[in-house]
Amino acid sequence: MIPFPSSPVLMTWRMLLALAVVFVMLATTGWTALQRGQGTAEPLQAALASWRKGSVGNRQLPSPRSSPRRLAAFFGSLASREQTRLAERYPLVVGNLNGAPVNLRYRANRIALRREASVQDRRARDTQLSPDGRALAAKTRQQYDAMLEPGRNFLSFDPSGEGRAAEVFGDLAHARHISVVVPGVDTNVLTFQKTGKWYSAPAGMGSSLYTAERAASPASSTAVIAWADYTAPAGLGMDAAIGTLARAGAVRLTALTRSLPGAAPIALFCHSYGSVVCGVAARDLPRRVTDVAVAGSPGMRVQSARGLHTRARVWAMRDNGDWIQDIPYVDVVGLGHGADPVAPGFGARVVSAAGAQGHSGYFAPGTSSLDNFADIGVGDFRDVACAGDVSGCRSGIGAPGAV
Repeated sequence: MIPFPSSPVLMTWRMLLALAVVFVMLATTGWTALQRGQGTAEPLQAALASWRKGSVGNRQLPSPRSSPRRLAAFFGSLASREQTRLAERYPLVVGNLNGAPVNLRYRANRIALRREASVQDRRARDTQLSPDGRALAAKTRQQYDAMLEPGRNFLSFDPSGEGRAAEVFGDLAHARHISVVVPGVDTNVLTFQKTGKWYSAPAGMGSSLYTAERAASPASSTAVIAWADYTAPAGLGMDAAIGTLARAGAVRLTALTRSLPGAAPIALFCHSYGSVVCGVAARDLPRRVTDVAVAGSPGMRVQSARGLHTRARVWAMRDNGDWIQDIPYVDVVGLGHGADPVAPGFGARVVSAAGAQGHSGYFAPGTSSLDNFADIGVGDFRDVACAGDVSGCRSGIGAPGAV
């Protein structure tokens, strides 16, 4: 038999076929999308429309698209009672404004959560809705009640569609180190927290990392943001294989990092599809983002760490049992997310993920993956455990800059 000659075109089609087969298999073996939408109006858009017509005293309210600096100046010019009045009148707007005072955003989002909980309570008892619709409303109400538990602080909350949220652990306004957890697929309000394997959902990831950072550096003030404030792919279908949602998420992530209070260094911890978001955002991140760490990554939409065009240190880890390693690391006409971040040629600092046990365990207490995240988050690089017990991942670390 004469061997069929290899060619770049043939290899391209083979990779496309491999990607298609993988995603079809994943989509038909349990990794299915959550049903989108709740059949309700978009409350944030309605709130924004009302805000644009509003005023405080004889002053028109600033555009919600204003820069964080301008919005900070606007709120700084108001008396405390005026700020409170705006939070009570426009909670969904104030709670999501980059540049508004952090504590005011916490207060506004608590008001918005209470109001939306009441909306879902009424829907749960509305006999005009289908049984499934009432059940979904009751489940959403339970989630909002949990988010309203004392001591919880939300930097953002949007009930529109499947919902988005970002929770803060620690004193964000005075932290010396800030960490942002960027989760992956199937991230929305209903999946923001879990009772079983709580560390596999955004709220648990943030809580677990905050506890680990406090243990790693008790004398250092840290804050962690569980940032589920972008529209993530639902399941591992086509949305997860392309970069459209990652590009939109990157814009929001960049806006967040440019608006955080103070001057503390920021580290990003990006899981699964969240690493695609971080990869797309990398070139536009502010200089105070000193570290970008990815776990269980399908790729960062580049062929090497240099392609990220960031001054931040780039870290990568993957558990030996993580199924993500079976996805082809390619980028063919927009399908796939590029090279494998833990591959030697990529150029990331590859660290240990021992104990993670698969794709969802990187933030589990007692794992090397979580310990490494915590050490990176507080800047204690001497204790970072490199993959394969080789110290090369710590080489050349001085001032932030070199990849």
